[in-house]
Amino acid sequence: MARPLMLLALAVALVACAPVDNTASTASPAASTACTKDQLKLATPGKLTIGTDKPAYEPWFKDDDPSNGQGFESAVAFAVAGELGFDRTEVQWSTVKFDSAFAPGEKQFDFDVNQVSITPDRAKAVDFSHGYYTVKQAVVAIDGSKFAAAKSLAELKDAKIGVQVGTTSLDAVKTVIQPADDPNVYNEQIDAVNALKNKQVDALVVDLPTAFYVTAAQVEKSKIVGQFSSTGGTPEEFGLVMEKGSALKPCVDKAVDALKSKGELAKIEQEWLGSAAGAPELR
Repeated sequence: MARPLMLLALAVALVACAPVDNTASTASPAASTACTKDQLKLATPGKLTIGTDKPAYEPWFKDDDPSNGQGFESAVAFAVAGELGFDRTEVQWSTVKFDSAFAPGEKQFDFDVNQVSITPDRAKAVDFSHGYYTVKQAVVAIDGSKFAAAKSLAELKDAKIGVQVGTTSLDAVKTVIQPADDPNVYNEQIDAVNALKNKQVDALVVDLPTAFYVTAAQVEKSKIVGQFSSTGGTPEEFGLVMEKGSALKPCVDKAVDALKSKGELAKIEQEWLGSAAGAPELR
């Protein structure tokens, strides 16, 4: 037994004297340093540039002013900025049309926040952050109308539906509700809202938080008929939009993940979108 013990002792000694690989110990600080404010590659040096559309609607923003920190997406954007090391004076806002945000090409913003759903097609042209909000769609109708009393998606088959072009709401109308007649498609959300107001359509399909704003502030005597999932069980999520290949993506992802894990995103959602829990499910 002496020889094996001697060999074991020698092996232990050799391991103890072997050079140490410091790769693992240095990787984490390097990754952390890459996401410090002074290391970020920004559209405007020293400023974090955030894009969104105009007008900026409630409940995503308040008073058409994304810079005031009020409204769900304004609050999320400033929270992400804070995780990246920026205070409010170091954030600037840029007006970016909805469909321009995820069109191919160079961007003049660091990230855009504008209720942009993460889809495979859009991800071919731009980078998305990890999702910051899981979305459901909603149906709005005039209270007392035939379709306002619908309890299921099947009861909406004969409705003339209004919806905005280029949105996942339009996809949801076509693939989930599948109405007998083609929906009326509008270039701007406000045009679809006006169509409901003027009774040119029976119902409007928008994301759920927007539905609450439509019923509260835009269309008198309207109601939320109900909410439904738009992608057959796969959650639809909003993501922050970045230029394809953006060096900021890992850092923005890290910021979103940190806000999730700390419960900050949930708090912001509860503050600005909490009433969304009141709409019945349509199946």
